[in-house]
Amino acid sequence: SAEYIIGRPFLPKAVLNLPNGKTFRITTEGMGKGHEYVGSVTLNGKPLNRTFLRHAEIMAGGELHFTLQADANTAWPGQGAEQPYSMSH
Repeated sequence: SAEYIIGRPFLPKAVLNLPNGKTFRITTEGMGKGHEYVGSVTLNGKPLNRTFLRHAEIMAGGELHFTLQADANTAWPGQGAEQPYSMSH
């Protein structure tokens, strides 16, 4: 299954209307001058401790929520974070 690397968002909100009738939302908190770094990410309210999404997760619908901050969060995505398939093989 396809995997998509995620990075810092540049819009406060985006909505994907999926062909299966579901919606996948991307929301951002803390966006503003000086808040250039990802502090944390949640997928459907649960911490996302990896830097990619699976195609199936997007197609299931839901919400990807970013919290931005002024300083780099070197703890995200965390030690032992899952690597995308293309980087782990």
